[in-house]
Amino acid sequence: MLKRVSLLSLLCLILAAALAVGAVPALAQDSDYVDPCLAAGAEATAEATEAAAVDNSGISFEIILPNPRGDRSFIDSAAAGAERAIAELGVTGTIIETAGEQEHDAAIRRAVQDNPDLIITIAVGSDTVEEIADEFPDQKFGAQETFFPETPDYPNLALFNILTHENSYLAGIAAGMLTRTKHVGAVGGLDTPGINLFIVGFEEGVKSVCADCTLDRAYVGGFSDPVKGKELANGLFAGGADILYQVAGRSGEGVLEAAKDTGNFAIGVDSNQDDLYPGTVIVSAMKRVDNAVFSFVQSVVDGTYAPGLQTVGLAEGFAGLSWDVGVCSRTFDTTGPADMVEKLPAVRAAIAEAQAQILSGELVVTNALEDMGS
Repeated sequence: MLKRVSLLSLLCLILAAALAVGAVPALAQDSDYVDPCLAAGAEATAEATEAAAVDNSGISFEIILPNPRGDRSFIDSAAAGAERAIAELGVTGTIIETAGEQEHDAAIRRAVQDNPDLIITIAVGSDTVEEIADEFPDQKFGAQETFFPETPDYPNLALFNILTHENSYLAGIAAGMLTRTKHVGAVGGLDTPGINLFIVGFEEGVKSVCADCTLDRAYVGGFSDPVKGKELANGLFAGGADILYQVAGRSGEGVLEAAKDTGNFAIGVDSNQDDLYPGTVIVSAMKRVDNAVFSFVQSVVDGTYAPGLQTVGLAEGFAGLSWDVGVCSRTFDTTGPADMVEKLPAVRAAIAEAQAQILSGELVVTNALEDMGS
């Protein structure tokens, strides 16, 4: 009880101080908010990988990664999902790393020759996926992070897309409330609907709490160039931005490094990147690609594999923040600058209220995938 009173008192003081300077966003008014990660029984939990109780080694899958592992983000998350499936489901799995788009077609075709029960593709172009699925109707495919202008209809092609506009909106609230310069930005890998899904949602979140904030965007042109990512980030920081959202895979590591080197801040993506640069990465907008990969494999094991599109996101627990229960990252709380850390209770209260509004349908965040020309 004492802990609760202390937290509420701190929150009230912060809100009162913000009111004095006219800077309180409407979403930060809930004085009843209690950080669920500080509540009794709520602990940060790492998902344990358990050995499979059943031998499913006769069931096999191969997963095609769009680039080599090592991005500590999207690709590593996909690989982690595959490793979890092998360990927990007892299946036989092969993880195939490619060097980029030029190798995707050949890698999938080689996998077909191995005749696995399932081939999973990650961020492979829609034309390539459709062509091969059509050419090999007896081979089951699962495509993650492939966006089609119109959903294809093949009896051997299951699609799994994770929508990240809503959790990006929540990350935008954090940026909009914590920026010191009222100038934030985003660095994407490519200017595509799949990447703009993140960025548009983020920008709307920023504007919801900082209407006069300036927003910048930059695109690396790929997901494997941290040097260019850092160069672009340095330019945005030099132009006045103090918080950047990186949505650029391994290229985004350059953004995080630039934030650290310049004394600015960043928001991570896909995986929990808060600990890569403690005190620099405020929060991460997580996309549970690992869960999607695991779900694909589990559907084959369970006999529930079904073609068509399955879309999930914030409501289903496939998208969220590293601050959420189940992860409960509090790295920035202990390593960030004092003036920003003291605002975190109010920031989390605003995020909690916005999340409730999103889940109830009261608040609708723009989905850039609904306009493939975005």
